Amino acid sequence: MNKLYFRYAFLFAILGMGIVACKNLLEEDPKDQVFVDNFFQTENDATAAVNSIYAILNATSSAPSFGGVYFSTYWVGSGLASDEMENRLVATDLDQLATFTHRPVNGLLYEFWSLAYKGINNANFAIGGIPSVKADATFKNNRLGEAHYLRAMLYFDLVRMFGDIPLILRLDGETTPPRNAAAEVFAQVVADLQFAEQNLPESYQANNGLGRATKGAATGLLAKVYLTLGEWQKCVDQCNTTINSGKYGLYQDFAEAFRVPNENGKETLFGVGFGSANNSISFWEEGQFNVRLLPKQLTGQIPGVNAQGWQVATQNLYDSYHPQDRRREVTLLTKINNTDGSTTTVEPHIQKYWDKVNEPLAGNTSHDFPYLRYSDILLMKAEALNELNNGPNAEAYDAVNQVRKRARFNGTVDLPILPDLQGLSYQDFKDALLLERRHEFVAEGHRWFDLVRFKKLEALVPSAKPGVQPQAFHYLFPIPQGEIDLNQNLLPQNAGY
Repeated sequence: MNKLYFRYAFLFAILGMGIVACKNLLEEDPKDQVFVDNFFQTENDATAAVNSIYAILNATSSAPSFGGVYFSTYWVGSGLASDEMENRLVATDLDQLATFTHRPVNGLLYEFWSLAYKGINNANFAIGGIPSVKADATFKNNRLGEAHYLRAMLYFDLVRMFGDIPLILRLDGETTPPRNAAAEVFAQVVADLQFAEQNLPESYQANNGLGRATKGAATGLLAKVYLTLGEWQKCVDQCNTTINSGKYGLYQDFAEAFRVPNENGKETLFGVGFGSANNSISFWEEGQFNVRLLPKQLTGQIPGVNAQGWQVATQNLYDSYHPQDRRREVTLLTKINNTDGSTTTVEPHIQKYWDKVNEPLAGNTSHDFPYLRYSDILLMKAEALNELNNGPNAEAYDAVNQVRKRARFNGTVDLPILPDLQGLSYQDFKDALLLERRHEFVAEGHRWFDLVRFKKLEALVPSAKPGVQPQAFHYLFPIPQGEIDLNQNLLPQNAGY
């Protein structure tokens, strides 16, 4: 047991450490190559290699201000660089994103890039070594399916954020790689997800696989890739496969989607694990949703609470909801009941990750990050059908109206609000979908990507942030300057930066 422990500890030391530059990431070391060549022997070795990819998704990094890729970097960046969030933390990098004054030197963007490529490096390690493991074909294909899924997920987010990027598929690739065309990267993402879809299991035995990628996760993410590429029929087909599988659905109450016991439940296609809730795969003790999002005034009202309110929702977001929309009540907090019986009004804070029953003290949380939920499948299907038919059909209305129906339920009864959409033009339906997504996915990392896909950055951000005016070049983020300093092949920089 001790030998096994130290063997895996060494693997995580090699693969889990923070990376500061693309050059360091790809630089070969003969001692490391000996380790790679000799590591893959057993099923446990294959699993440990795959787990090292998951570790990059949620574990802390060498620059712990933001943590792992999806610890906060991803969803905070997307929220700030949109009409969803404003920054209240003294942090220039975050202020720049919130006001669209970000430049190539930005700590959050640099960390996302470097951590994502570290995860890709770990995926390449697993994909290259698992075939040599002495195990049955099904086991190896399952682990390879996970590695391909996670590599696709990281490349998908990188290419959407930065455009043309290096496409690295082997450990022994170039140490100063050039940028590949975005189309090449997307093609590899599709290929990886198709492999994952064919080789991942539909589920895992007992609790051993909670938080791990499944066939359904690959099918759903492939739908989002096709939507991003404008391949509408393929998106619809993938969404229908997910819907017709019978494995996923909406909870009756929107609040139930964010209860800790419901993680990895019927609404989750893939979530990034934090803590030990439901035995989810996790390498970081707790997530930081509530520390970042809940108002700091709670810290003095509830003993043990650690809330800082570093990022807040825009008032424009709060005002855009129907007052009785269940999602506003669950998602946003504007009043604090003080211990002396008084009430304090605060600007809108995001509380959807605070499960008051299971985690009453708030602060750090075991709540997973919901990377892909079933409601996203329904809204993607509606969007693709609207594009495919130059207007909504009955199936498109049915998909979006399922989400709206759920928002009418106040926890006890359905309210006479948010009537089913009907009789809309192509553009009116598209606008309604964008608003529906805004209300459904607050602080889930969608908003910047949605505004880019709908080409609405310039039109909608100024309404939420007066004086802030995105430009056309903000539809991509800049390549981090720290990477360019080490690899001139990453030039030219994205336009506008």
